[in-house]
Amino acid sequence: MFTNAEQRAVFALLLHAALADGNKSEAERTALRRMTESFAAGNGTPFNPWALYQEVLGGAYPLAKAANDLLRPEARLLAYEMALGVCDTDGPPNTAEQDFLAQLRRALQLPAESAAAAGVVAQSMIADFPAGPSAVAPAVTPAVIADAARATTLAPIDTVALEKSILNHSILNAALELLPQSLATMAVVPLQMKMVYAVGKAHGYTLDRGHIRDFIATAGAGLAAQAVEGYARKLMGGLVGSLLGGGMMGGIGRAAVSTATGAAVTFAATYAIGHLSLRYYGGGRRMETAVLRDTYQKLLGDGQRLFGTHRSAIEQRAATLNPADVIQMVRQP
Repeated sequence: MFTNAEQRAVFALLLHAALADGNKSEAERTALRRMTESFAAGNGTPFNPWALYQEVLGGAYPLAKAANDLLRPEARLLAYEMALGVCDTDGPPNTAEQDFLAQLRRALQLPAESAAAAGVVAQSMIADFPAGPSAVAPAVTPAVIADAARATTLAPIDTVALEKSILNHSILNAALELLPQSLATMAVVPLQMKMVYAVGKAHGYTLDRGHIRDFIATAGAGLAAQAVEGYARKLMGGLVGSLLGGGMMGGIGRAAVSTATGAAVTFAATYAIGHLSLRYYGGGRRMETAVLRDTYQKLLGDGQRLFGTHRSAIEQRAATLNPADVIQMVRQP
């Protein structure tokens, strides 16, 4: 178990990791801010995450101080593994994130072999699909003329199969939240990205990581914010709010909850991201930012209502998972 001081220090390092990306969009920062605000509203939280977010952002709680507040070797290693997972959410760390991780290793005084082992696991969690430069902000990209020609040359799209795949991804990701290992949390975002990639490909779009990252962030579910929230749930024993919005979490997210809440949050988020991508790419990418975000929030509500229906399937899926399975699912085409 972590002490309150250790929880605070690790949470601070997770925030530092999420903010280390020099290209972090305003949408991602908004998701982080909303997540920490709603964490702070939870009953029994050992510290105020929103106040801590402001300290980190303002430089009052620097990386070195947070690292020094972790006295136990096991706490230091787990903090590094979690921070590495946040940096790896959307692919290999960029230069800014690599510099941050090197600084963090030095501050935590980690043995080289321990840091290397964590890096191997994190590398295995990177989804295998094209990773080019980020696309133009997808939520405001007008449909190009080529879209009409593309639609006439595509094979018929099996929407039913895509919907089934989205549901299967939602069940799987929710099941991962029921597992105790941080490795499981590390796999959620790569699997969401693979799901969006498959939907886009079915509609004739070959997406890279940058485009998928921007699409999800613009909708209001930033990848780094999701990763921070997932680790924080495990770190603080389920004391959560959520970046997912007031509608989803109004009933269950502003109090001390069990790990089942993590499963519910992740099921709803994955379901909403999947169905939003189905509408967005199926409609030729004709969706303005405000409509994209509003649609995402409505789909979150749908996911929340469906969680109870699929809870048994989620628990059964969790019972069959092990770390080797998780890595294989992320890496497979």
